Amino acid sequence: MNAVLHPTIALLQSSSLTNVVQQEIERAILVGEYEPGCKLIEATLALKLGVSRGPVREAFRMLEEAGLVRVEKNRGVFVRDIPIGEATEIFDLRAVMDELVGRQLARNITPLQLREIKALVDSMEKSVKTEDAYNYHLLNLKFHDRLVEMAGNRKLTEIYRKLIKELSLFRRLNLADGWLMPISSNEHRQIVKAIASGDADAAGKAMFDHVIESKERTIENDLRRQARLQADYAGHSTINKADKAAKAGDLTAGLVGITEKERSQRGKQHSK
Repeated sequence: MNAVLHPTIALLQSSSLTNVVQQEIERAILVGEYEPGCKLIEATLALKLGVSRGPVREAFRMLEEAGLVRVEKNRGVFVRDIPIGEATEIFDLRAVMDELVGRQLARNITPLQLREIKALVDSMEKSVKTEDAYNYHLLNLKFHDRLVEMAGNRKLTEIYRKLIKELSLFRRLNLADGWLMPISSNEHRQIVKAIASGDADAAGKAMFDHVIESKERTIENDLRRQARLQADYAGHSTINKADKAAKAGDLTAGLVGITEKERSQRGKQHSK
């Protein structure tokens, strides 16, 4: 005979499963498996993750609160496409937060923590050499997250992580441009050097400048992407117009041909 679970135990098990589902969908969004605007199908994800639809539905609610998806009535759930204006606002907040983190770490970082962030930068530089943008993106996220975590301010870490999740797509697209990876990596090296020096002002400035530079790169990349999209749209419009003109020309030619044929037939009838 199966024992009936206490409601509290059942709730804890359900909650734990929902968290696992939420974390897996979030991971997939952050690494780019689901692009902005992509529709997330509840039944498909439930089948893929081997769970019922209930935990997936609850995970969607949690992801909406985290700012990673949007729920549209009668349409479904979609990965959010953050507007460039909102992204730049988040960058500005990050810059101030990172400046504080840099100053804190310059004063308080331990030798063990310093070795850890140096190792992360070394790993990123290896990814630059192999042109591995995917792995570089993951290491980049870990590097910044560990810096904030090492600062020891739990509330700051909580707010920072929420902001970073919303920004993750823009940052990944930035780093997808291979020529930007060495620039980003060099800035990380300068951050570590400033922190290791114990100079709070220099460390704060290095981290602040890095975020602002990233913001500027994001704006420039977004402008380039928009220009490419407009060019592609214009190209498709031109092709469609040409196709329509060609079809119209064929139709006109056909009508002219029919008219000439009718004239010829009428002429023959009159001659009779």
